[in-house]
Amino acid sequence: MARNKKKSAGFKHEHPLYSRCPICCIIPPHMLKNVVVNGSAQQRTWAFHTLNISAQFLGRRNVVGNISFAPSPGEKRRTIYDAKNGQQLPGTLVRSEGGPASSDVAVNEAYDAAGATYDLFHEIFDRNSVDDKGLRLDSTVHYGVKYDNAFWNGDQMVYGDGDGELFQRFTKSIDVIGHELTHGVTQYQAGLQYYGEPGALNESFSDVFGSLVKQKVKNQTAQEADWLIGEGLLVPTVKGVALRSMKVPGTAYDDPVLGKDPQPAHVKDKYTGVDDNGGVHINSGIPNYAFYLAAVEIGGYAWEKAGKIWYIALRDRLRAKADFKKAASVTIQIAGELYGNDSNEQKAVQNAWQKVGVI
Repeated sequence: MARNKKKSAGFKHEHPLYSRCPICCIIPPHMLKNVVVNGSAQQRTWAFHTLNISAQFLGRRNVVGNISFAPSPGEKRRTIYDAKNGQQLPGTLVRSEGGPASSDVAVNEAYDAAGATYDLFHEIFDRNSVDDKGLRLDSTVHYGVKYDNAFWNGDQMVYGDGDGELFQRFTKSIDVIGHELTHGVTQYQAGLQYYGEPGALNESFSDVFGSLVKQKVKNQTAQEADWLIGEGLLVPTVKGVALRSMKVPGTAYDDPVLGKDPQPAHVKDKYTGVDDNGGVHINSGIPNYAFYLAAVEIGGYAWEKAGKIWYIALRDRLRAKADFKKAASVTIQIAGELYGNDSNEQKAVQNAWQKVGVI
């Protein structure tokens, strides 16, 4: 109990707008704005529609914990709803925990990936759902008409179907689902404010654990993994392989409509403007690359050592205004505590942050 009190204490003194992301979307605004500029008339309409829906949620502070009862510790409880292309949440109940598979592939993808995310956090990090208290994992599929996004709104997951010309259905990528649910973990733990470097760390932690969910399901080592976020989400005609690359930031896509992936891999190239809440989806490339470098140098399965270091940092050490330097010092310190000072693991983490220019 004492640990939980300590963990929640960090939320009370932060700016109300940035203490957590009221809507954390997988598609960054700069991609949608590029579609507005470069896309066909129909594509521009879809992009405006997606941006407008996102704007409706901004600033909204959802009350978390609206479930009627708490599952017993360690119990996985997934509930999938169908919005039927409307915008009323949560929608119609279509699958509950333990229920039979649906004829709707999006329902099954949302169900399976939420389970895989729960399993990673529970089996590897001894965490009971996103809040560590058995929060039910609610998801809504078929949200909106050709809605080009997926998001965590503070209570639940929401998935659009994509427009079919640029983006496919958003339940298709398991790492997208792991990414969005990790925003819930961050919300309950570090509470990283959704602006500037803390916001970029917020996005990066979601990419890290989203990738680890996929790697765990595929039983891939750090060396074998593709380190792509949203792989398979873009339609085949789009010039790109994913939304982001943790292995080579800035190379995930280069498309006439979507533009070029703007992510930097080094602080010297850090975005310093105000768009995208101060570059939260852009500058996450820097800590993403640091995690990739550390995981590959440590070797083996990334969730075993590198993932453990990053998880402890998120759970216990980082708070709302943590920046890249704080994340570096904390993860280096944790690596030393877990594996010994001057251990190969600690050196790998230190080398990674040095290579991206943070230290």
